[in-house]
Amino acid sequence: MKWSFKIWEHDGVGVYIHATFLLLIAWIGYVYWSESQNLASTLAGIGFILTLFLCVLLHEFGHSIAAKRYGIRTRDITLYPIGGVAQLERMPDKPLQEFVVAIAGPAVNVVIAAGIYLYLLATHSIPTIKELEATGGSFAFRVLTANVILVLFNLLPAFPMDGGRALRAALASITDYARATQIAASIGQGMALMFGFLGLMFNPILIFIAFFVWIGAGHEANATLIRHSLGGVPVSQAMLTEFHTVSPTDPLSQVTNFIIAGSQIDFPVLEEGRLVGILTRKNLVDGLSEKGPEAPVSSVMQTEFATVHPYDMLDRGLARHQECHCYTVPVVDDENRLRGLLTTENIGEFLMIQSALRGRQAPILPPVAPRREITP
Repeated sequence: MKWSFKIWEHDGVGVYIHATFLLLIAWIGYVYWSESQNLASTLAGIGFILTLFLCVLLHEFGHSIAAKRYGIRTRDITLYPIGGVAQLERMPDKPLQEFVVAIAGPAVNVVIAAGIYLYLLATHSIPTIKELEATGGSFAFRVLTANVILVLFNLLPAFPMDGGRALRAALASITDYARATQIAASIGQGMALMFGFLGLMFNPILIFIAFFVWIGAGHEANATLIRHSLGGVPVSQAMLTEFHTVSPTDPLSQVTNFIIAGSQIDFPVLEEGRLVGILTRKNLVDGLSEKGPEAPVSSVMQTEFATVHPYDMLDRGLARHQECHCYTVPVVDDENRLRGLLTTENIGEFLMIQSALRGRQAPILPPVAPRREITP
């Protein structure tokens, strides 16, 4: 995602912070300074928030480690002001596996809270009610409390919280996956309405939480409907079979004619009938600007790209799109010969046609996410 900065990497999983996270730190520092006019108190407040987000990061790595156990890779983890997000390449196929992955995050916070509690108990540092009223407790006790709150909040049975995924996994053990998702999403949106009502009466922050839960529940239901609609359908049934190809020696000026005359924006590059590269519209524009119209395609084409097989399922094809953040994925056979192109546009059109035939509204495909562009 744009405006994210990579700060660390562990076991192939990049850790990013969103730029708005820095605004949160600045705001926390301002609040503490305004109240105390004391640098030590301000730094302590910022330190508490950073410690809290370290717990959030460990929470997300809990999901990542559990997913890796089932052969599922985590693309990255991003920290936002409202929490963290671990981007898994896919969700587990079996209900028990999804339940384990969902619970793994809160389980990390339980372990952290239990460890702090045992430390406070061993050092006789558990605060009394009077001490809590006077100071709010020690730094360690506040971290313990924050982790307990994280556990309780994340276990709410509403998407996109972990409790919603755990509920979906439990329901999927007694009904089909799509139906389980619809039930869990409906429960989540019902809770969102309750949060919104309570927010209007008591605390406006609950309105923000309600919005977050409502959008998350709807997004999860739509994503599951997409996977359900595409599952069992081979790529060969939805791929494009009419398109232009170019060779590595063609000048860029020739490709501009194809773009102007039609709607194709990515061009497979073939050499002796085999796929050797992809020329995207961005490659073309940059090449025209930097090298001129007579430069060969080979000088600007991409030589590393994702592909799918004609017999792969469409849900796998969509996953490849999401993994590579690209608009077009070539469809090649076992001999690397091009058989078609798979784009998010024609996947969406396939969904629209299939949904029309079944008499229901088509699910909305998520937009292709751009590659991360900002790094430290």
